[in-house]
Amino acid sequence: MAAAPPPKADELQPHPPKEQLAGVSFCITSPPPWPEAIILGFQHFIVMLGTTVIIPSALVPQMGGGNDDKAKVIQTLLFVAGINTLFQTFFGSRLPVVMGGSYTFVAPTISIILAGRYNNEADPHEKFLRTMRGTQGALIIASTIQMILGFSGLWRNVVKLLSPLSAVPLISLVGFGLYELGFPGVAKCVEIGLPELILLVAFSQYLPQVLHFGKPIFGRFGVLFTVSIVWLYAYILTISGAYKNAPPKTQVHCRVDRSGLISGAPWIRVPYPFQWGAPTFDAGEAFAMMMTSFIALVETTGAFIAASRYASATMIPPSIISRGIGWQGIGILIDSFFGTANGTGVSVENVGLLALTHVGSRRVVQISAGFMIFFAILGNFANVEMSEPINISSLLSACGLSFLQFCNLNSFRTKFILGFAFFMGISIPQYFNEYTAVAGYGPVHTGARWFNDMINVPFRSKPFVAGLVAYFLDNTIETHNSAVRKDRGYHWWDKSRSYKKDARSEEFYSLPLNLNKFFPAA
Repeated sequence: MAAAPPPKADELQPHPPKEQLAGVSFCITSPPPWPEAIILGFQHFIVMLGTTVIIPSALVPQMGGGNDDKAKVIQTLLFVAGINTLFQTFFGSRLPVVMGGSYTFVAPTISIILAGRYNNEADPHEKFLRTMRGTQGALIIASTIQMILGFSGLWRNVVKLLSPLSAVPLISLVGFGLYELGFPGVAKCVEIGLPELILLVAFSQYLPQVLHFGKPIFGRFGVLFTVSIVWLYAYILTISGAYKNAPPKTQVHCRVDRSGLISGAPWIRVPYPFQWGAPTFDAGEAFAMMMTSFIALVETTGAFIAASRYASATMIPPSIISRGIGWQGIGILIDSFFGTANGTGVSVENVGLLALTHVGSRRVVQISAGFMIFFAILGNFANVEMSEPINISSLLSACGLSFLQFCNLNSFRTKFILGFAFFMGISIPQYFNEYTAVAGYGPVHTGARWFNDMINVPFRSKPFVAGLVAYFLDNTIETHNSAVRKDRGYHWWDKSRSYKKDARSEEFYSLPLNLNKFFPAA
């Protein structure tokens, strides 16, 4: 019997690794036509609006604020998000990322709310003002961490040791870490959340296959169609009395008229710095918020890498990540001046939207920032009653897993680092969360609340734990072995280690108006 012919090269490797993601309709530097760009920008605004409403709605009542205070904080957070998004896309990383409220800052903010120095305040509104000022002071101090690490280039030196292997757990768990907002969020009002989930999949994945015009219409604007239909459906259920006799918890999550935001919001209002009064400072609260700022810095690094991938750019150079972190620090400083009760981070859902629409244009995100600022001033739209937000953070997680294409998956070293980092990244935060849920406080419980937060908060962050474990193992296990460099995929990012080594870096990340001399990307 004749021997079988040797396999062809493309049969041995049918899907070769690619530095840039193929199939992107509009990349970071190629904007869509203006009408389409405006609609896509509005879609980004709609996606980030859910998080913008949820965070103040959870925090402000605990601070003692009423519906009017809640509405003003939402307007302020939206207004500042627009400013920070413009700063990040023009002067920071230059990536198409939306900078909005971050869930990472919720835990230390609650700790400030529960501080004993506010418990003796009888007037709820006065308690709200005092708590807000305390939060502002802590955020002012916390912002310096990111500005120092970012603009000094110190974070650049850390990121230079990041490989595709150690980036996989970090990026993946930035998205997977929000699983509590996935189906658990849907199940809070399953008759609205489940149709929303099904419609999103139908519009974005199936209708483009069935209709010849579906891809440019439904595939690109699936979120807008889904939100419009589901909100109308929820509105009909509300006015028809479907929830008239439902439990209060069900009414809060299902009705569109229960948050009191529309009645509490002024028609037109321009947020301004120190609108709640002069910030107050407490050393313990500042230390806890500084640690949280560092966690947000790590999570943002993973989101930056994912955004560069979905924008069909090359790997973002470490110096550009460092510059983006510095500008995120400025964003947190602006948050503290205006009083948002929250810090700034990359909106994970909006990074997922880049993948869903196949549009990674910087201009689209800048247009969305314009919508944020405009509708923040037009208060009644900023505080529209939103159903549960569409969570598409899973697409960011998928981006993290895609970096496995650069690694040797047949290496036991690779398997150990991946498995151990994912396991610890999920199990350690789960332990800290379960312990807190049962005991009412974290595993580290001393008389100093700020010290407890400095230890408990980091270990409740899944991407922080997974990224830290993977980064440490990847840079300490068998590093003397020359074959390990290729196994971990380190050679694939060699061109991006220095901003000047790859000409495409200047095309994607260079600052406008010849500002590189003020913020150099060495």
